[in-house]
Amino acid sequence: MKARTVGLTGGIATGKSTVAGFFRARGIPVVDADQIARDVVAPGQPAFVEIVDTFGAEFVGADGGLDREKLGAKVFGDKEARAALERITHPRIAEVSAARLREEAESGAPYVMYEAALLVENGSHRAFSALVVVALEAEQQVARLMARSGLDEAGARARVDAQLPLADKIAAADFVIRNEGAMPETEAQVAEVDAALRARFAP
Repeated sequence: MKARTVGLTGGIATGKSTVAGFFRARGIPVVDADQIARDVVAPGQPAFVEIVDTFGAEFVGADGGLDREKLGAKVFGDKEARAALERITHPRIAEVSAARLREEAESGAPYVMYEAALLVENGSHRAFSALVVVALEAEQQVARLMARSGLDEAGARARVDAQLPLADKIAAADFVIRNEGAMPETEAQVAEVDAALRARFAP
């Protein structure tokens, strides 16, 4: 039986990667859009060349790769710059993602998970058999983002507020995993969702 595909999303700093790790530990293949996004802009890749041509050599870091933090700051408040970056990267990310999902679908797993930040924003969640959203209270989201990124509170709030509200993502979800508590609580929720998905997709 061909594996089904399940979307996994949430807001910034809600713990998508942690939840994805719990699904992987349960034998579910996870295709990570963030990792693919890093891969397609690696030095020597066509997207890397196009980004440097578009934005300038000052966005190349000391290691020869893109200075992702500097580029992120550039496009965060500039819609035209962000659109230009997305025109370069999104088609390539979509192409590689589709290929990886096809590969994993042949693995014999009961379903395949696709972890990405913007599934609801761009409407692509509708293409999946189910959607799992990782959620967190806003204040905890801001605190975790500050701890993770070194942003001050104003900067962290600006990043959170710039995203689609979590409530909108929750409204589109088939399953919601609350990640405010301790890791065993989150892992227990993953086990419940995994069991429900396996039952849904059972032959």
